Amino acid sequence: MATAKNRRPVSRSRKLGPEERAEAIATMRDREVDVLVIGGGIVGAGAALDAATRGLRTGLIEARDFASGTSSRSSKLIHGGIRYLEQFNFGLVREALIERGLLLQRLAPHIVKPVKFLYPLQTPLAERFYIGAGMAMYDAFSYTGFMKPGVPLHKHYSKKQLQREAPSLDTDKIIGGLSYYDAQVDDARYVATLARTASSYGAHVAPRVRAEGFLKVGGRVVGVQAHDVETGEKFEIRAKQVVNATGVWTGDTQAMVGTRGQVKVRASKGVHLVVPRDRFHSTMGLLLRTEKSVLFVIPWGRHWIIGTTDTDWELDKAHPAATAADIDYILEHVNSVLSAKLTRDDVEGVYAGLRPLLAANDDGSTASLSREHHVAHTVPGLVIIAGGKFTTYRVMAKDAIDEAAAALDGRVPESCTEQIPLIGAEGYRAAWNKRAKIARAFGVHTVRIEHLLNRYGVMTDELLDIIRESPELAEPLPGTEDYIGAEVRYACTHEGALHLDDVLTRRTRISIESWDRGVAAAPVAARIMADALGWDDARVEHEVNTYNKRVKAELESQELPDDESADRARLEAPDIIPLGSLPTQQPVGTREPAQAE
Repeated sequence: MATAKNRRPVSRSRKLGPEERAEAIATMRDREVDVLVIGGGIVGAGAALDAATRGLRTGLIEARDFASGTSSRSSKLIHGGIRYLEQFNFGLVREALIERGLLLQRLAPHIVKPVKFLYPLQTPLAERFYIGAGMAMYDAFSYTGFMKPGVPLHKHYSKKQLQREAPSLDTDKIIGGLSYYDAQVDDARYVATLARTASSYGAHVAPRVRAEGFLKVGGRVVGVQAHDVETGEKFEIRAKQVVNATGVWTGDTQAMVGTRGQVKVRASKGVHLVVPRDRFHSTMGLLLRTEKSVLFVIPWGRHWIIGTTDTDWELDKAHPAATAADIDYILEHVNSVLSAKLTRDDVEGVYAGLRPLLAANDDGSTASLSREHHVAHTVPGLVIIAGGKFTTYRVMAKDAIDEAAAALDGRVPESCTEQIPLIGAEGYRAAWNKRAKIARAFGVHTVRIEHLLNRYGVMTDELLDIIRESPELAEPLPGTEDYIGAEVRYACTHEGALHLDDVLTRRTRISIESWDRGVAAAPVAARIMADALGWDDARVEHEVNTYNKRVKAELESQELPDDESADRARLEAPDIIPLGSLPTQQPVGTREPAQAE
């Protein structure tokens, strides 16, 4: 019998710092896992949690940072997709609405929040009846799951009521409207929290580890050839089943097996703008029709997020570039309903992401492609999960692990992730009720505690411990009113952040929420990271310079008229490379093969 001294714990630490990463790599290098997940986006992190909570030995590797691709560049909505009702895709809408209720009320109430939208009406009677019927169906589907939806029902508004609730709308064109609820999420924060939750249940989680090839015995995949990008070490990870959850990189990952596989994914570029909340006044967000799709105007703290576009993209997958044409397109459509028009000068942030859409062939536009997901066992030992949307990640993860489990020896328990709250969720509502008391105890404003609770839930205690030890870290970073130094340190010690870009772009959203895109915050944040990660002055300078070059390249790309020229400008910025791993000379704009979500 194992002694108390050498018995392995049932779960691992809730931290995901450098020590936990090194331990995860060592374990995966030395011991075969049941399931290895490639890709640290929302689906990959969800699959790792699903596998770990079934009792499977689980590994998760990501070539860059958690959510560094699609999963940090979404519309940040948890929604059923009201536009899919017009496509008669009732099953997808119902599934997503059930997941929305689960996320709001059980799995992540600290990160997922209700948000109210207005659909403005421009023609009388017929449009109100048509849209109203769709919203009634939307509400009805949300009640068909095992939990209540957690949001109010839709509501009709007259023109006079809209003038009071949304005074910045151009009421010469709008005769009334309907409101409905969905939910919103900080997508990158959700993924990082999901990865931490998987780790706490025993998954071995390691960002900045790239899969560069598959290990095969005969025709069967038995693991991957891995590369620790931080140290340069190359090693093998043996696995009984490998899950490819690499999103828009699915085809690239399949190609490493030496077969075309059965799943084809096309990338659709979506661009979003961030503007200050005071640029126009409304008590709710907006849902607008365009000639191609829909456009959302989403309340986002002190800001509005406006998007998105939907265009085919066949260039660099790691860093899709927004163009001047993309920005003008969004401004033109939102200005069609505003009395005070927005201009380029009002745009404080821009981001572009790629949707991984299932495609049967190369014909047609990406706007018409499926948002459903597909699971395939294209090669023995390799499961591919592709397509889908952020809201239904848990179902996608379940389906992928079901497929992997079916090929494992022995009986594998059913998925239980509908019962597994994310780290920080349990006790959140009680902590929220005590927020004023907590603020008084630490001598900070209640708004600061609310900010932390809505990002970390009850794990806010760990950030307050940091502030207790280093009171100066309670101060906001330069150029931002919301994010404090303690969040930077915490990102390094608990959330797997290894580079400055990880912190300013994903653990916080400073890169899209500040006018200078985070340039002023970069040196201060880098110094805090240096203290947490043991960087020297050369490393600090390297991280700040790399970040500033990225910002410069993105700003330049957003002044260019087309995808090709914008992509070239964006690629002028070097990818993140650890200082000790830099080659003696690297051609500008070159890229190593990327494997991410």
